[in-house]
Amino acid sequence: MKLRNIFMILASAALLTACDDVFTPAAENMMDINEMENDPNMARGFVLTAYRNLPNYEVGTGTDVATDDAVTNEKGSDWSKYATGSWTVQSWDPTGRWNNDLSSMQYLHIFLNSNISNIGFLKNVNENKLMQRRLTGEAYGLLATHAYYLLRAHAGFDNEGKLLGTQLFDGYVGTDADFNQPRKTFQEHVDFILANIEKADKLLPMDYEPVTSDDKVPAKYDDILNVPEVTSVKDGKMGIYNKVMGENARQLINGLILRAIKARTLLLAASPAFQDPAQNNVTWAQAADAAAEVVDYVGGPAGLSKTGLTYYDNDDEIKNLKNGSNPPEIIWRTDKKDDEIDDEKNNFPPSLFGSGKTNPTQNLVDAFPDAKGYPITDARSEYDENNPYNNRDPRLAKYIIYNGATAGVENKVIKTGSSSGDDGIGRRDASTRTGYYMKKMLRMTANCNPSSTSKVAKYNCKARFTEFFLDYAEAANEAWGPKNPGTHVYSAYDVIKAIRHRAGLTDDTYLDECAGDQAKMRELIRNERRLELCFEGFRFWDLRRWNQLDKLTSVQGIDWNNDTFTILPNVEERHFDSYMNYGYIPYSEALKYSNLHQNKGWK
Repeated sequence: MKLRNIFMILASAALLTACDDVFTPAAENMMDINEMENDPNMARGFVLTAYRNLPNYEVGTGTDVATDDAVTNEKGSDWSKYATGSWTVQSWDPTGRWNNDLSSMQYLHIFLNSNISNIGFLKNVNENKLMQRRLTGEAYGLLATHAYYLLRAHAGFDNEGKLLGTQLFDGYVGTDADFNQPRKTFQEHVDFILANIEKADKLLPMDYEPVTSDDKVPAKYDDILNVPEVTSVKDGKMGIYNKVMGENARQLINGLILRAIKARTLLLAASPAFQDPAQNNVTWAQAADAAAEVVDYVGGPAGLSKTGLTYYDNDDEIKNLKNGSNPPEIIWRTDKKDDEIDDEKNNFPPSLFGSGKTNPTQNLVDAFPDAKGYPITDARSEYDENNPYNNRDPRLAKYIIYNGATAGVENKVIKTGSSSGDDGIGRRDASTRTGYYMKKMLRMTANCNPSSTSKVAKYNCKARFTEFFLDYAEAANEAWGPKNPGTHVYSAYDVIKAIRHRAGLTDDTYLDECAGDQAKMRELIRNERRLELCFEGFRFWDLRRWNQLDKLTSVQGIDWNNDTFTILPNVEERHFDSYMNYGYIPYSEALKYSNLHQNKGWK
């Protein structure tokens, strides 16, 4: 582990790249952690670093191009190598989180092990106590979040058949510690996450919204705020609460985000890849209950955001974001930036001055049903193989640029056939390999023309409500069946109905048919998840937790010649073995530490 010298923190860009003023370097550009009590900015820096090391939703060119949803046109791409048979224990692992998450957790342990009650973050005594509580809660929440990403990336069965999590440390690890420690069992790792979520939840509000009166302040803060020196001042409780727990703290870990991390953890643990009664007792019912806590925040299926389908391109919503507020679909996001265009440059077709990097597959296109909600392979479908994009799920046109579709600020018609110009298959390095370009996640008002560039406002999503609606549907169907709500007032059926109706699929005939068969409903839910979350970095991890990554074969494309087309049956092979449903422990770590067992199959 690369944690031995973490007791002395470098005051450099490598640690706090955008916070040059976080603390002033001591001799040799180093500071001792004992100085933290005298330097609140240094203390905050440990928490800030853990935030910075968290991933966002991806935008196309990450894990998705290693699945059956997309390929990339980047020659020699690490992702292409990864997906086509070159993923080994000694190769670079783009999905690995070992050093990132464990080092972030060490920063958090350093913070939590300090005497936080002696650190003066704010001058007012009661404001400072509330800030100490919030930062402590954030630290526990971040521990849980990083532990979740570790579990997702590195959990698996060792050669003895034991289902394991990763190494975890309950506190700060000094240089004299024994790092040759075994991995926690899978259940111990899950319990670590849940315990830290519980600790954080006791300290943090559900969200960071200003209250309008003293009686609206959560009672959990009465020991700090319901005291004479505060209550004797008009609106004293409200004023202090809003300063520390109000809009200035938006997009920091809060109770709703904690519930989202809990839901992700329990969905992962309940999934087929991690079934082992000896080392994992998480049930689908627990996963459904956890997801319901997020869904209930917006009032159940009726609260599904009507604009959530295109949250990334809703111009008015994005323009009007102020003071860290969220659009209806968003739970957690990064700061809004007003002058972004990189995603569009990377993924627009060449005729829109883009590099066309993310190319959706025919496999994904075929997963979109017809306009009545039937799979296109169903005999009752209105799918016309001679006009394959007509009478289709409206999401297809929103998410994928196909031959004849329009895109960009001028609604340019894009022709993708190999004889159709620069946007055609293989015409340029920046051209598609599959006959499709990604549209989802891109702002159509962006203009990448060097002579008339127009940048756009954007943010990166970390969590959005649709994910947890889908989590609930999956878990509830497995726990209780399609129409049984369990302990809730809505079922898996109700959630999928709301999602499909939002997409424009209002004919429920096929949905009702699936509701009579749990296995059929499972496939429908998984397909809805694939469509709703495409190009956001979910498909790879879903295939792994379903034990299906190794089932992928070749991905397909399409080549148009005027009004006729040819299916390209083998644009790129997929070569994953069954053991690759679980990532590996870094090779160097497993070599160094004999008690650190590698996952089965990785040699």
